[in-house]
Amino acid sequence: MDPRDWLPHRPPFLLLDEMIAIEPGVRASGTWTLRGDEWFFPGHFPGRPTTPGVLLLESLAQCGGVAVLADAKYFGRLPLFGGVERARFRRQVVPGDTVTLECVMTHLSARGGKGHGVATVDGQIAVEADLLFVLADVS
Repeated sequence: MDPRDWLPHRPPFLLLDEMIAIEPGVRASGTWTLRGDEWFFPGHFPGRPTTPGVLLLESLAQCGGVAVLADAKYFGRLPLFGGVERARFRRQVVPGDTVTLECVMTHLSARGGKGHGVATVDGQIAVEADLLFVLADVS
């Protein structure tokens, strides 16, 4: 499934390649494959390309955004970052890695919510965090 069917993000800031599973308003999972030609690798870091942690958090947030926006109750809304809690980075993500993203909504209301995200590479946790968001009107 194409994440562009739910998210307004587009390259180069769409940080999901495909959605694996979606339970509207509950959870979503997807993948992001780092090919090595991404815009951030030349400067982060020269000679040792590493995916920035903030972009891994953003990819988790985008995955969670699909879970929210797939729910008809939130059509026409835009989930925006409200905060990050308990973020832990446990493994580097480098060119050639495929990141599996999972975000489960732990609280969801008309104004916003919270989700728990986990990103793994080859079964190893790369990052996990609680993501807080607010729901803005698009129009």
